Amino acid sequence: MSEKARENFGSRFTVIMALAGSAIGLGNIWRFPYMVGEHGGAAFIIIYVLCSLFIALPIFFCESILGKSTGKDTFGALESVAPGTKWKNEGYIALLGSFIIVSYYSVVGGWSVDFLIRSFMNDFKGESFEEAAGIFRHMTSSIWEPIVSLTAFLGLTAAIVAMGIEKGIGRFAKVMMPLLFIMIVIIVVRSCTLPGAGKGIEYMLKPDFSKIDGPAFAAALGQGFFSLSLGVGCVLTYSSYMRKEENVFYTGVWTAIFDTFFAILAGFAIMPAVFSAGLEPSAGPSLVYETLPVIFSRMGPLVPIIFFLAILIAAVTSAMSMLEVLVTWLVDQKGLSRKKATTLFFIACWIVGCVCAVSSKVFSICDFMSSNVFMMFGALVFALVVGWKMKKEDVRTQFTNYGTSHKAGAVFSVVWFLIRWIAPIGIVIIAITNLL
Repeated sequence: MSEKARENFGSRFTVIMALAGSAIGLGNIWRFPYMVGEHGGAAFIIIYVLCSLFIALPIFFCESILGKSTGKDTFGALESVAPGTKWKNEGYIALLGSFIIVSYYSVVGGWSVDFLIRSFMNDFKGESFEEAAGIFRHMTSSIWEPIVSLTAFLGLTAAIVAMGIEKGIGRFAKVMMPLLFIMIVIIVVRSCTLPGAGKGIEYMLKPDFSKIDGPAFAAALGQGFFSLSLGVGCVLTYSSYMRKEENVFYTGVWTAIFDTFFAILAGFAIMPAVFSAGLEPSAGPSLVYETLPVIFSRMGPLVPIIFFLAILIAAVTSAMSMLEVLVTWLVDQKGLSRKKATTLFFIACWIVGCVCAVSSKVFSICDFMSSNVFMMFGALVFALVVGWKMKKEDVRTQFTNYGTSHKAGAVFSVVWFLIRWIAPIGIVIIAITNLL
């Protein structure tokens, strides 16, 4: 596809909403609140923000610069900035990582579809926590129920991607992301006004610096890194559809702000409700799919519907950014139509997703490889290519939008240092910590 014929997101608002949608996913909802409480409350939030600012955001800038400057997919972008080298092979790693993530992520997204339907049917009214846990175990141990749910989730994601950048992904993001924030704010207000919710608010806000140690720093670093969907070409691919006049610095900063703000809101939506029910928080699916349905159903029939609709929107916006990495590659490199490329990867991801749905071992392997191998290696490559392969002036030109952004120009020297030195070291630390 020629550069002139390439789609674009259109407005700056649409670009930011699409990038924020890629960043805001299930990890913001179930992982971040738990980590805040486990690692010092407000003290962890401070460390998380600093790690996002000095390590995760520079990697975001790297991917965005590569995508916007070349207007190509991950493979094509690396080939353009480092022709005749092996750096382009990272494109295949990014493709594999995105493919695996879409496949197993669709299983979890399918759970959201299932529980949204159950919420509409008011299935959790009057249920105990043990009975709700039984519902979740029955669903995940079934063969056909998870497959039907993941098919619906993946089908919705593929349908949006097949419609294109502006009419599909862009339109969905600019409507659904503001709606997502509205829904989470509604839950925050309802949750924080419950009897006994003060303990949950304190859980989120009270700084406990005695819990800040090596693992806490590693957790904050990892959360900031994974939350922005770095390392598998999502940011690069979306940035390749940005208009030339868009500002890499501006879009990156606002994406990070929205992502962090949503994660904090999710904590205030969940933890006050959990403590109000007299429970201790737990991480992962056990919190979202076993505990919260019962708690929220006691607040009224609309609350669980709003909550699981919010989870579904967050999951779809993240999944479609991963699927777009794959589709863009087939469109750019193989010349396929968008609809045909989307259909092929829908089928491939569905097959692998079905295996993940019925095999917890395969699901765990996919999760581990994506988080600890593909994303880590990809982010390191992007940092090295931009920081050491590209010329400094070329990076400056893209970062400052050809010198038109004075704010970007004022911070470029700091960002350049972070890209070349701090970010790669941070990635290595995360990788080693996760593998130990």
